[in-house]
Amino acid sequence: MSMGKRFMHWVDARFPATETYEYHMSKYYAPKNFNFWYFFGVLSMVVLANQLVTGIWLTMMFNPSAEGAFASVEYIMRDVQGGWLIRYMHSTGASAFFVVVYLHMFRALLYGSYKKPRELVWLIGMGIYLCLMAEGFFGYLLPWGNMSFWGAQVILNLPAAIPVIGDALGEWIKGDYIISGITLNRFFALHVVAIPLILVGLVFVHLVALHHVGSNNPDGIDIKRLKDKNGVPLDGVAFHPYYTVHDMVGIVVFFMVFFSVVFFFPEGGGYFLEPPNFEAANPLKTPPHIAPVWYYTPFYAMLRATPSMFGSALPGVLVMGGAIAILFVLPWLDRSPVRSIRYKGWMSHVALTIFVISFLVLGYLGATPASDLSTIIARVCTILYFLFFILMPFYTSIETCKQPPERVTGGHH
Repeated sequence: MSMGKRFMHWVDARFPATETYEYHMSKYYAPKNFNFWYFFGVLSMVVLANQLVTGIWLTMMFNPSAEGAFASVEYIMRDVQGGWLIRYMHSTGASAFFVVVYLHMFRALLYGSYKKPRELVWLIGMGIYLCLMAEGFFGYLLPWGNMSFWGAQVILNLPAAIPVIGDALGEWIKGDYIISGITLNRFFALHVVAIPLILVGLVFVHLVALHHVGSNNPDGIDIKRLKDKNGVPLDGVAFHPYYTVHDMVGIVVFFMVFFSVVFFFPEGGGYFLEPPNFEAANPLKTPPHIAPVWYYTPFYAMLRATPSMFGSALPGVLVMGGAIAILFVLPWLDRSPVRSIRYKGWMSHVALTIFVISFLVLGYLGATPASDLSTIIARVCTILYFLFFILMPFYTSIETCKQPPERVTGGHH
């Protein structure tokens, strides 16, 4: 027996290394018909690794204080060798994270990956999404740029709309009566320690839950129903080496696009890094148009378009929160007898198309100055967004669906 095998026997007697590897990799059978949309799960993990590594490096040079935060970012960008690259990899990575996560969620909507028995996988994934939103918001304030400061000012004033406890809650979140160095230091701790720990833990249990019930596929059928004499699914292939090699193609293409943005368009036309953020935070200088970073703008558009009640922003806060909360109950709203959009009826196709268009329009409107026309359009799109979920139990239960095939289509190995 070789030294390597003897070492692994020694490890396996004390820790299930080989068993874990086989369960999640070499003996985990995934459907053989994964398509383009299935790249975004692994890309989410790639971007997470990028954010953790670059984030650790940036914390070595960052000064989490109101007096030194902006100057330390300038120091990283101008004086530290390679600092500009690490900073742009992190800032572009934040946007890339939401791009791949939104596309990952869209794939789940397409193929019904939230339906039984994957409800818990979806709920854990939504927990990851909430952590990402918190992580992005806490990190957004840290450079202490003028847009970061005023954007955080708008968002942190929202708790004041909650009756009775609103003002006290806002002070508790900020740690002060105003956004100050205390707020910055608090957000720094949450951004670099608390939320990443929760995020990594949720990603781990998300994968464990997924591998326990098995991956969905574009046909939305269960590959565990048909197995050979060895118990191997007839329409499945081992995740390793088939999909580890397959995913490398997607990762290489992703990095080509990612580094093209990092090297040539790191500001993303003002969507990734806004022009006011190249100025230090100034409580006396309000940017002409205050808006959150692009991945929050659909919900910001909903908030801004919702009429206030007795001068209170509470209705807008409830609408914005409800737009996220309703995603958690999605598995129980879809009454369709099939999972995949390939076999659902025309009503599901129309509803999903309208939902996606409404979400994209809201994202655009939230990033632009408000006007009477944009407010009307945002209200219509907000209604359409919620109708997608509210009407789902009705149109998914009455529409005529196609019969899914017995075995997966395409992707033969």
